[in-house]
Amino acid sequence: MSLRSIIQDMKGEFGSISRKGFEVKLGYGFRSRSHRVVQEDLGLRVNAFKQSCWANMPPELLRDVLMRIEEADSMWPSRKNVVACGGVCRNWREITKEIVNTPEVSGKLTFPISLKQPGPRDSVVQCFIMRNRGTQTYHLYLSLTQALSDNGKFLLAARKFRRPTCTDYIISLDADDMSKGSGTYIGKLRSNFLGTKFTVYDAQPPHSGARITKSRSTRLVGLKQVSPRVPAGNYPVAHISYELNVLGSRGPRRMQCVMDAAPGYTVGPGDMAPAQTELPVSNLDSVPSFPFFRSKSARTDSFRSGPLATRNEGMLVLRNKAPRWHEQLQCWCLNFRGRVTVASVKNFQLVASPEGGPAGPEHEKVLLQFGKVGKDLFTMDFQYPISAFQAFAICLSSFDTKIACE
Repeated sequence: MSLRSIIQDMKGEFGSISRKGFEVKLGYGFRSRSHRVVQEDLGLRVNAFKQSCWANMPPELLRDVLMRIEEADSMWPSRKNVVACGGVCRNWREITKEIVNTPEVSGKLTFPISLKQPGPRDSVVQCFIMRNRGTQTYHLYLSLTQALSDNGKFLLAARKFRRPTCTDYIISLDADDMSKGSGTYIGKLRSNFLGTKFTVYDAQPPHSGARITKSRSTRLVGLKQVSPRVPAGNYPVAHISYELNVLGSRGPRRMQCVMDAAPGYTVGPGDMAPAQTELPVSNLDSVPSFPFFRSKSARTDSFRSGPLATRNEGMLVLRNKAPRWHEQLQCWCLNFRGRVTVASVKNFQLVASPEGGPAGPEHEKVLLQFGKVGKDLFTMDFQYPISAFQAFAICLSSFDTKIACE
């Protein structure tokens, strides 16, 4: 029996509980059937599963089968079999979670939580971003081949929302539902009025002890939200600053990124960066109530006064690698190793900034690079200790208009 038939058989016996047993809208309760009817139907289907042949499979044999699947399906799209195995039932899910390593160790993006975890140490995750000017949306894809553009594996999506005093980029796991009230909302990027400073917010605490930042209001962003309570918070994980160009001199942008969620020592060998282990399911009933509107006096400014350098103590600081002037081409150049083909002010490479001492080899390694390859096509390559979510948010800041920088 093939793997596909096994999974389909399992879904037919047990996985249909969530599809046929009841209709659910994530975070907003039942729509058509009563809770009692759902409970009875669920119990009947669980009893049917217990009587099937899959319930009697020895755990050792099941673990061996899942390990073979995980090792064989090393790349997408075949890696969707690993995800399918994790969605069969609770036993399969727990074993699959134990077998699948984090991107830092395996270099693979498997489950949605992988997008919040640091990238691999010894390799680079190659992605690309497609921009839609008409809808003001940006889609992040994982590159499946060495070509500069292919079909790719969809990872994240973002939509630009202009405010009177700032600009928000809402980041979601769903390309069709990019509202803050959605269960697929995972974070956002917010800029100041000039587009020179940005803050990356995570919807969930990036590590234990993370402090939430109060938003300006908890107004509805999406039409699907039916409660003034927001199922996610605002946890700052990075601050991005672009150097002002008051004199209007020609040259590349200068940027600095302070990673609030990553200590400065994480770039050294043997050091570990904090990482999330799971994406909690949105549950409006478990979230405390917030006032629908707040007065101006209760608002907090996301961009605190003073330069970024005064509040980056103990945190990982990234700076853009300075390009060199090419006399023959009469332009600024950086070595993107063939991943960037079009000259643009948006192109950049980020390296770790030394903390007071001389720069070592770890400070020359490019941790994130972003560049243009087409009219609305850009490449994005990242590695440890940056996650795909953080890298995507930092690259979105390069798209925003910067009044005082150019």
